[in-house]
Amino acid sequence: MGEREAISVDAVVVGAGPAGLSAAIRLAQRAQANGQPLTIMVLEKAAEIGGHILSGAVIDPTALDALIPDWADCGAPLRTPVSSDSFSVLTRQGRFAVPQFLLPPILNNHGNYVASLGDICRWLGEQAAKLGIDVFAGFAATELLYDQQGAVRGVATGDMGRDREGKPKPGFTAGMEIHARYTLIAEGARGSLAKQLIARFDLDHESGPQKYGIGIKEVWEVPAERHVPGRIEHTVGWPLSTGTGGGGFVYHGEGRRVHIGLVVHLNYDNPHLSPFDEMQRYKTHPHLRALLEGGERIAFGARAMTSGGWQSVPQLAFPGGALIGCSAGFMNLPRIKGTHNAMWSGIKTADALVDALSAGRGNDLIENLNESVTEGPIRQDLWPTRNAKPIVSRFGALLGLGLSGIDLWSHRILGRSIFGTLRHGNADHATLKPAKSAGSILYDRPDGKLTFDRASSVYLANLTHDEEQPVHLRLRDQSVPTEVNLKIYDEPAQRYCPAGVYEIVEEAGAPQLRINAANCVHCKTCDIKDPSQNIDWVPPEGGSGPNYVGM
Repeated sequence: MGEREAISVDAVVVGAGPAGLSAAIRLAQRAQANGQPLTIMVLEKAAEIGGHILSGAVIDPTALDALIPDWADCGAPLRTPVSSDSFSVLTRQGRFAVPQFLLPPILNNHGNYVASLGDICRWLGEQAAKLGIDVFAGFAATELLYDQQGAVRGVATGDMGRDREGKPKPGFTAGMEIHARYTLIAEGARGSLAKQLIARFDLDHESGPQKYGIGIKEVWEVPAERHVPGRIEHTVGWPLSTGTGGGGFVYHGEGRRVHIGLVVHLNYDNPHLSPFDEMQRYKTHPHLRALLEGGERIAFGARAMTSGGWQSVPQLAFPGGALIGCSAGFMNLPRIKGTHNAMWSGIKTADALVDALSAGRGNDLIENLNESVTEGPIRQDLWPTRNAKPIVSRFGALLGLGLSGIDLWSHRILGRSIFGTLRHGNADHATLKPAKSAGSILYDRPDGKLTFDRASSVYLANLTHDEEQPVHLRLRDQSVPTEVNLKIYDEPAQRYCPAGVYEIVEEAGAPQLRINAANCVHCKTCDIKDPSQNIDWVPPEGGSGPNYVGM
């Protein structure tokens, strides 16, 4: 089977996204300034840094300004400032722009940049390497390690070279143990280790349930005459029903590229809804068709995103480390931005860790971490917008939009919310109606020019996955998909998964759930939305999954 080797470091960071890399860079910067070098390791499950990163993205650069003030001179890939900003309500054929003077100032995008978050992470990885940080891509952290007192003492990476039954194949390599004085979890939304830690240490006992959305995104190259670098548009309304939260975005980036996507809040109640197909339908709106027709789709991806905001942030510190970034949930839903808060959380957590490490501490609890991390920029960003998600969930997309605007303006004018602080309702998995009591939804067949099927879309995600490895989408009870989910909800995994991973097939005259694990784009939607909470998403072998370019 092979013995696992062990490496000892001062800090290990799981995940090379904006939060993880910002934390590592800040740790190294502070250590150099103090003349006390630290050994810092970053583990990334993607084959290369940025390979699993997907976001809109319009970047608020304030946290980057604090982390690397001369980022422009250092070649950061933020080269397209926002040039115009619009917000519209869509009907099936119409488009109604909301006047800018009605939009709360916090939604203004002046000073932000249209960019690829994956490219930004690749660049941050280069900056980390220059500081002597060990950044390892293709290594998935799959196991938490604990000491005798129950504190986290590091992580173990997954084995490489097991067959579907878990037996070693020729060329098998055992994972490695990384022993660290502190472990930072920066896996993004609904990470497998964060999920375990939140449950083990009851980190969410004071916060509400985390809320999520799924973002389906495509990148198009459009004719030059239709491309306006820096133009950004946000939409609500069609194609989503009034009871389904979410909205669309269109961002004009560099080189005739347009980033287009649809976010569907995962507390929707109709099990017949397919976020992937809603995205395809979104592009048929006359306004979007006029932009995209004659262009070429060059990239596709999907990712779950946190949307609970302030009320859903759990306790960040656990014995031996902390949650940072979207592992904790710092997304600002009304602004559709989270990168800056993820980076701020990494920066401020690193500051707290440096103080503890300098004092000779390790594998203990960093007291009052929530206060030190959230006070300042994160609170200023999330506190005024905290009611947006609960309002939309209660009152629907359009009425909720208006009431959210009133709430944001009350913060601007009165310095407080007229609604106080609203709580979230049920967790997203608990919101589905039985299929027989929900209206059916008919989706048009894709035309292969503007709209596409799942297979051709997943192809653009550049998937790499050895089908002989153990299935990383684990069912707690093999009978639940057909005996519960199929009978009550018409097995919604067939539709909420954007990659065609799950399908009901007939075997020996009975329905069975087939899991096409090699199609998985690591969005985590199944782990979130399965109504029986029967699916556990865990990392496959390191290097598996999508390899997004320019996303």
